[in-house]
Amino acid sequence: MPAEHLILGIDLGTTSVKVLVVNGETQQIIAKQSKETQSNVPSDQGTDGNKQDVPKIISALNTCVAKLSKDLLSQIKTIGICGQMHGVMLWNNEGEGAWERIERDGTLTRYDVVQDKVSALYTWQDNRCDSDFLSSLPKSNSHFPLCSGYGTATLFWMAKHKPEKLKKYNCSGTVQDFAVAMLCGLKTPIMSVQNAASWGYFDCKRNDWDKEVLQKANFPVYLLPRIKKSGDIAGYLEDNWHSIPKGTPIGVALGDLQCSVLGTIESPYDAVLNISTSAQLAFVVDDFQPKASDSLHPSPMEYFPYFEDKYIAVAASLNGGNALAAFVRMLQQWTMELGFSVPQCKFCEYKCK
Repeated sequence: MPAEHLILGIDLGTTSVKVLVVNGETQQIIAKQSKETQSNVPSDQGTDGNKQDVPKIISALNTCVAKLSKDLLSQIKTIGICGQMHGVMLWNNEGEGAWERIERDGTLTRYDVVQDKVSALYTWQDNRCDSDFLSSLPKSNSHFPLCSGYGTATLFWMAKHKPEKLKKYNCSGTVQDFAVAMLCGLKTPIMSVQNAASWGYFDCKRNDWDKEVLQKANFPVYLLPRIKKSGDIAGYLEDNWHSIPKGTPIGVALGDLQCSVLGTIESPYDAVLNISTSAQLAFVVDDFQPKASDSLHPSPMEYFPYFEDKYIAVAASLNGGNALAAFVRMLQQWTMELGFSVPQCKFCEYKCK
């Protein structure tokens, strides 16, 4: 097989990391690995908060890539990364930065996260921004209604309630943006239009943040990433990584929803039902024109930036595998109250007869 056809795909999902090597010409999957991150951590907002441990997510990524054949990895020519949308994490790149090189025999094997240089990942499931708080925020030019769990909403909340914490950091992005910055050695994070739109306060007509609106509201605009079109190259692998050659181009991180549609759709007339941590029904539209939303509440149908200046129409339920996970946690609590404990993995092993 010609080496130039090998692509490494990475998905940093809400509950697991998945990687695969694919032949870019035939679309044949050559190898794949996955690992649950088990990264959820308690939030100081109780049940209203939803946070994940970033070092655990990156550790799961390293584990998955390390399990792939070194011979395959040495032939990788392009890396594509996508991940969970809407969420936000912060990091500080001053001094030694937010990641460190782990070497063996003088050769880089992996990057590890410096714990005290990164925040938790505040995910799309975070509910700390109630309706009263959201209604107090300035009107955006974005065509998306702002929701709790969206990156700019979370940053607005932190600017009001935890300003001292924000001062510890000088970068922000989704967790997949952080992974791209880490692998490319970027001082300033880069974000795709897809992920930027999912944060709110992003004008898809201009492909830029609503900086004027945000600055007037004392939003920490210095934290916002630079924008690139979805599908552009963000940078190049800074050093050999798990046998992948230094200099390998890495695409700007994409939204997992858009990538699931791109990888599934076979014709312009198809719709895609995606069931993972949440669930969405989506199809591609050619004639959508974004305009500022006048509502604080999600509509039954939303339009997300796709590829080639197109959009996908999305009906999202916001529940899927997360509902099953909540059910499993409830069963675990019941068993503990009955005087014994059953690991979460055991519930998944039981089968109906």
